[in-house]
Amino acid sequence: MSDNPTGTVPGSTTAGTTGAATGGHRLAIIGAGVMGTGITTLALGRGIDVILVDVSEDILAKARTAATGQLRLARMMGRLPREGATGELVTTTRIEDIAEATAVVEAVTELAPLKAKVLAEASAVVAPGTLLISNTSAVPIDEQADSVARPEDLVGIHFMNPPYLIHTSELIRGPRSGEAAVEAARGLLEALGQHGVVVGDGPGFVINRILQRMINEAARIVADGVADPASVDAAFEGCLGHTTGPLATADLIGLDNVVDSLRVLHERTGDAGYEPCALLLEKVAAGDFGRKTGRGFFTYGGSTS
Repeated sequence: MSDNPTGTVPGSTTAGTTGAATGGHRLAIIGAGVMGTGITTLALGRGIDVILVDVSEDILAKARTAATGQLRLARMMGRLPREGATGELVTTTRIEDIAEATAVVEAVTELAPLKAKVLAEASAVVAPGTLLISNTSAVPIDEQADSVARPEDLVGIHFMNPPYLIHTSELIRGPRSGEAAVEAARGLLEALGQHGVVVGDGPGFVINRILQRMINEAARIVADGVADPASVDAAFEGCLGHTTGPLATADLIGLDNVVDSLRVLHERTGDAGYEPCALLLEKVAAGDFGRKTGRGFFTYGGSTS
């Protein structure tokens, strides 16, 4: 494994060119999974340079290919600018290579100890005052602040999936988040073309405190035989006007990620409504995670599982 594999997406510009055009942002993203890749696509499409970090070159190569395809799709759909600069993408397996980043996004799996480890390593590398962002869907920001060298530099941004198509996110102000960090996060979101809704701290924040419980209950309804997945989602779409029902949303998030988030919420609130139901656990144990594996509550051709 080489120390610092690098490369650019097709049509990318040099770091100096894009930095001048986007307020000097150079974004480090740690974690090249679904969300890390999606945030990378968003940044590149807005002309922001990205250094993407993960543990293996194979993961990074797949993320580069995915980001290229996502960028093309988002531009075809008009959700990212068709004209203008594309950010430069550099990939690396070395956390030390993020030292010059102007902001860092932690985008690893929703496991609190792993997030704490990644944030601790990042905060030890970057300069004081560098914005640290946890892209968490459930773990409280103040809990994560215990792991970083300077808690005042840490905020949360809960990007929606996929972030290059959904342009609103939760901006979480933790009790120890400094005003400078909050304002820096606002500026970064503006450069990314995102509207940040500022919310307070707590397990699940706003979206997932509500959404994950709804998904869990929808799965219980299917397990109890009250309705099949297609009927559950059709009721939400037709009766309530939801664009996507809770179970198709769960498949998009990834049922493994849903279970991880539910466990975070259950552990931190003690509310039994967040304990992952048996059907969700069975699907995850079987490797049926949703869209990313081709099968979850639905199979992707459209029939229910």
